Amino acid sequence: MEELSPEAERAWVAETLPKVSRTFALCIRLLPPALEHPVAVAYLLCRIADTVEDSVALSAENKAALLTEFRDALGRGTSPARVIVAFTDGTTEDERLTRDADQALRAFRRLPLEIRDRIRPHVEEMCDGMAEFALARGAAGDLFTLPDLAALDRYCYFVAGTVGHLLTELFALHASGIDAERRAHLDALATSFGLGLQLTNIVKDVTVDRDRGWSFVPMELCRQFGVTPEALCRPEQRAQAMEVMRVLSARARTHLDDALEYCTTLPRRELGIRMFCLIALFLAIRTLRLAERDPRLLDRDHRLKISRGEVKRTLVTTAVVAPSNTLVRAYYGALARAGA
Repeated sequence: MEELSPEAERAWVAETLPKVSRTFALCIRLLPPALEHPVAVAYLLCRIADTVEDSVALSAENKAALLTEFRDALGRGTSPARVIVAFTDGTTEDERLTRDADQALRAFRRLPLEIRDRIRPHVEEMCDGMAEFALARGAAGDLFTLPDLAALDRYCYFVAGTVGHLLTELFALHASGIDAERRAHLDALATSFGLGLQLTNIVKDVTVDRDRGWSFVPMELCRQFGVTPEALCRPEQRAQAMEVMRVLSARARTHLDDALEYCTTLPRRELGIRMFCLIALFLAIRTLRLAERDPRLLDRDHRLKISRGEVKRTLVTTAVVAPSNTLVRAYYGALARAGA
């Protein structure tokens, strides 16, 4: 892909983002103009790493090598040539983005140095962690299973906690109202914010992950209720499996409660940043509540998804409640209650 002018490059980022995430592309418009483009570039970089990790066509060793190459390209200013070659024939939007990794990296390198310095370490850490788990997956059998809750937290940190810290860095750079005390509190909650969102996805997507050879439901937790990860989706062990899912859901809720604290710690005058974070939080707690009440959650042919109407209601209500911590907490509580 030939190098673009600065204006064309920004247009490429803006046009590419909704192709790989409609919801994120919608929410990012809420951010202050100075943050919108850097956050979009950072998202595309993370999406490239995620696409490499999720590929079913690559061996574990190739995934680790490509993730390392992409990581090194961030800091060295080099081209991730093998990544591009591996996805030359990509058919999905995520694969086409990864094929265009050079363009995403050029957009990153055109950002101011102080912004690049706040993005790069977290994307590098994400790539390192994904490479670690890719190799572990390669050493496993047909179904890769995390051994315990500590391993689950470690995985979720690499794929989502790093993003929480990346965003916190950018928010603090932009918002003068984030003083040292507030920043320290946000830093303490950033990992939990990411883990809450990721655990919600894990609860929602157990059957999807199972079909691609992953089980993020720890072996230790399954044994506690007399079931195996391989049997989680079997109807005859549904009662035990749902007990496992209740524990994971409770763990996700604890992290989402921390995410609520993160959002209400953000300065109220930074309305765009607050809304950007709150929409992610409110959609997550909606999704988790639906998962907890869905008797077909573990059916192999069933996919849980919140409706467009629920998404729209969330967006509209967020705009109303975002300026008030009292209203934010009340709306979160309503969404979190069964039957709300």
